[in-house]
Amino acid sequence: MPQARSVTSESNTSPVPERPPPLEGGVLSAGLRRLVGQALRFGTVGAIGFAVDTATVYAAHFFVGADLLTAGAIAYVVAATTTWALNRVWTFADAPRERPAQQWALFLAVQLLGFALNRGTYAALILWVPVAASHPVIAVAAGSLAGMVVNFVTARAIVFR
Repeated sequence: MPQARSVTSESNTSPVPERPPPLEGGVLSAGLRRLVGQALRFGTVGAIGFAVDTATVYAAHFFVGADLLTAGAIAYVVAATTTWALNRVWTFADAPRERPAQQWALFLAVQLLGFALNRGTYAALILWVPVAASHPVIAVAAGSLAGMVVNFVTARAIVFR
């Protein structure tokens, strides 16, 4: 049986430097880690907001008798208030907390573009896609995704800075 030869060369003798783990040792700057953490928390809060939004649409429509567009408008205010409160205490916990009523009003005001994308998508699907009218959760989900990026950027840059 032939024996395996060992081959060494000058280039194989130097050790390969170890890479630090992805989130340690400066691979991601502290600012970028903070941004990623905020985005993940914002997404988690958004998922909670989605659940509140959906529950409110269904409650307003099926239990109160509101039409789906009115139910969607009511649900937006309820969900936006919920997400403002959660983002205030968790996602952007280090942001100033004085004057909560003014901050809430500013949050709703700067979220208008996200609102337009969110509820515009919702309304278009409810009005023109029969399966979305039968299952409003589809329209709520699509609207949430449409407004999420704009909502994060405006919340971070304007409301919770």
